[in-house]
Amino acid sequence: MNLCILNDSKEVEGNMSNKQIIVSNVAKGHENPIAELVQVACQFDSNITFVNENRKINAKSIMGIMAFNPSKGMSVNIITEGNDEKEALLAMEKFLVCE
Repeated sequence: MNLCILNDSKEVEGNMSNKQIIVSNVAKGHENPIAELVQVACQFDSNITFVNENRKINAKSIMGIMAFNPSKGMSVNIITEGNDEKEALLAMEKFLVCE
């Protein structure tokens, strides 16, 4: 199994949710993973941010996702903020761990 959850979803700094995950083989599960990831993110009103080491990007930005290049084994903190943040967090997690 390619999934390794480092900590459970939690509320941080008021109305934000976050979850640390390890990315699975996204390319294997999707035909065009970068575009598809952005399309999933854009379905939500909430702000969705990916953080890895010193990089922080907007998940709704195709250029940002291309530069971020989520790949198998990468540790990513998913941060969501907004009225549908829990649903957005779950959708991003499912996509990145290929569930």
